[in-house]
Amino acid sequence: MYFCAYTSSEFVKMLKTLLKQVKQYKTASLLTPVFIMLEVVLDVLIPYVTAKLIDNGISAGHMPSVYKYGLIMLVMAFLSMMAAIMAGRYASYASSGFACNLRDAMYKNIQRFAFSDIDKYSTSGLVTRMTTDVTNLQNAYQQIIRTSVRAPFNLLSSIVMCFVISPQLSLIFIVASVVLGVILALIISKVSKMFALVFKQYDVLNGVVQENVSGIRVVKAFVREDFENSKFWNAAKRLYDLNVKAESLMALNRPLMNMVVYGCIIAISWFGAQFIVAGDLTTGQLTSLFTYVMTILMSLMMLSMIFVTITQSLASGQRVAQVINEIPDIVNPDDAITEVPDGSIDFNHVFFAYKGGSGEYALNNIDLHIASGESIGVIGGTGSGKSSLINLMSRLYDASKGEVLVGGNNVNTYDLESLRNHVSVVLQKNVLFSGTILDNLRWGDENATLEQCREACRVACADEFISEMPDGYETRIEQGGANVSGGQKQRLCIARALLKKPKIMVLDDSTSACDNTTDARIRAALRANLPEMTKIIIAQRISSIKDCDRILVLDNGKMMGFDSHDNLLKSCKIYQEICAIQEESGGDFDKPQDNRKEVRS
Repeated sequence: MYFCAYTSSEFVKMLKTLLKQVKQYKTASLLTPVFIMLEVVLDVLIPYVTAKLIDNGISAGHMPSVYKYGLIMLVMAFLSMMAAIMAGRYASYASSGFACNLRDAMYKNIQRFAFSDIDKYSTSGLVTRMTTDVTNLQNAYQQIIRTSVRAPFNLLSSIVMCFVISPQLSLIFIVASVVLGVILALIISKVSKMFALVFKQYDVLNGVVQENVSGIRVVKAFVREDFENSKFWNAAKRLYDLNVKAESLMALNRPLMNMVVYGCIIAISWFGAQFIVAGDLTTGQLTSLFTYVMTILMSLMMLSMIFVTITQSLASGQRVAQVINEIPDIVNPDDAITEVPDGSIDFNHVFFAYKGGSGEYALNNIDLHIASGESIGVIGGTGSGKSSLINLMSRLYDASKGEVLVGGNNVNTYDLESLRNHVSVVLQKNVLFSGTILDNLRWGDENATLEQCREACRVACADEFISEMPDGYETRIEQGGANVSGGQKQRLCIARALLKKPKIMVLDDSTSACDNTTDARIRAALRANLPEMTKIIIAQRISSIKDCDRILVLDNGKMMGFDSHDNLLKSCKIYQEICAIQEESGGDFDKPQDNRKEVRS
């Protein structure tokens, strides 16, 4: 079986995790098999009554017996139908609720994930687990509380009735059931690992689709449709090959099962005819035996389907349970500090490396001290560690060595929500959500008044273009901010961050889509309106940071300089190179030395 791929403790842990999500649907889950068993009992007794009708009524020519047993059969059939309806209703209610709880549990835990946890699973992998894997578990759960109760109970009941009618002929079923059980176990043991590979390939396929759809404008701009089609085809073909391999083996279930069951029918026909001739069996009893054979056939078919579904769902169950049980790398400490005293920042000999990366440090021995209210510029080439630096401030990652202090306290001692509310980060590629401009601004403060939103937008130089829109602050933003320009999106994101009233504001190249004039106006407004707020400005343009109190120069994760613009021009060779390149080309700086080793940032 599939669970053989895991230790027994892992398998038990997975089951406990999944069953915890049944919660308020326990009653429905228990009522389903109750109604199923009632249905099975009635269905199994009907052929027995049929035998009585044939032997005592039709064969004997006794019409009262025909009416009597016929009426009993009608009542039993009606009750069986009602039991089936109630079982189906409760099974749907329980399985759908179970799936809903699974998704809710996964989503809530994902919201607690640190960036390192997201890196571990990948976005496409989490989407697959929330959709395909949970759907598989929903189908499996419905079969477990319905079909997996009905099939074996029906099978055993039918065999019991066969023993009641003819113990000798019933031995045929016992032998056939053992043979079939061995065959099914052998088949499923072969395909269990294949289904695990199938679901991993779903992650790959979803990743390809997600990347293509999100970057469709770039794909079309570079006329790379054929390349993307080829990449998708390779991923889809791999999934196809794995599915065919697994399903081809599973497809052996039915023909082998039919061979065993039809062999039973032939054997019963042969021996049953001899028993009738010998007077040990009646025609009605033989007719009932054939009915029970078909019932056993259907039960075995259902068991075969259950094995397929459960084999697939165990792979899904392991993946879903893994996300629910994942303990985030970053959690709130006990007795967490909820207030950030000021905007001071201290990096005390900090080293940082990404988990699952090359193992090299993205930040190497950073010793940095920033006073509250200072304006700090940060510049460096791609991979120099700029983004890594700010991620540690808001504790999106934890330092590998050393300590990061905000407001004089180690970031590890803060309540995460409080820390991130006071360290507001505006990314270069920030996100706007579907809704009005006002809805998006109130992500910074859900209770912000219209006037407070206007004031934040004035500081971010966003009020000017919002006022020109037909619906002003009620203008609807399309998904991802598709109906606003890159510069407008960045200014809205800056305004949204300002509404949090942070102690520290980090602009991570977040004015890159704005022209130089707008960029300068935003920086001037921040200086004039929020002098007490610490401002960290990451930029590629010297013009964006030259007026900062001090400028941090990073290269390959190391501090190469930390001083004012004028002093760095005298003392820092890399900063001199950056300035020289930009004066000559008027372009942005990115890796002035070709031989610099790129490190993830």
